[in-house]
Amino acid sequence: MSQRTSDQSAAHASVPFIHAAIIMDGNGRWAAARGLPRVAGHSAGAESLRRAVEAAPDLGIQTLTVYAFSSDNWRRPQPEVAALMKLFHSYLRREQARCVDQGVRVSVIGRRDRLPRLLLPVIKECEQATARGKKLHLRLAVDYSSRDAIAAAARVLKQKATRESLSKALGAADVDLLIRTGGEQRLSDFLLWECAYAELLFTPVMWPDFTAADLAAAVNEFRSRERRFGALPHAALA
Repeated sequence: MSQRTSDQSAAHASVPFIHAAIIMDGNGRWAAARGLPRVAGHSAGAESLRRAVEAAPDLGIQTLTVYAFSSDNWRRPQPEVAALMKLFHSYLRREQARCVDQGVRVSVIGRRDRLPRLLLPVIKECEQATARGKKLHLRLAVDYSSRDAIAAAARVLKQKATRESLSKALGAADVDLLIRTGGEQRLSDFLLWECAYAELLFTPVMWPDFTAADLAAAVNEFRSRERRFGALPHAALA
């Protein structure tokens, strides 16, 4: 870790932990700009995720949810989808031991009935092997649609649906900071319920170029904002 990131980490040591979410966008455009196949961009993006996971705990991030594959991504060309599934498989295999050593708990959210059959035991093994991790909860959203997740939770709860029960059914605390790389400025059906009061940060940096320093800068920006949740600013209450 760089000296800059270390100094920023120390500064965050006394502040509350946060739930950060990242839409990891720009892999394909990063590859195209270099004359590489899109798959090369996704592979480079996996390395960026490793950097983010390693940096997150020291920046005060306790939960990190990343958008790995949306339900709409099935509409991409079949060779690219197959390559993404293969990359996801190898990522879980490769990173499992590292996550155990670093105290990272891994969970996969989203549908599993449409995933390749050979991928399912790898997901289960990684989740079980890392279940005791306390330093960081890494949530990988795969075949994920927030609208589908909300609809499914509402069907289960029916008339008993409340803000609290829906949040519990969706399985995660509210997002504090939402980062989207790649220059686009939309949520793309990602954690819509959980991001109701999230601070949004959009950056033109393509995901493969996103560094630990970029993540630290995003957290610093988040810490500088006043979160009112519909109430008046503190100054107005004085």
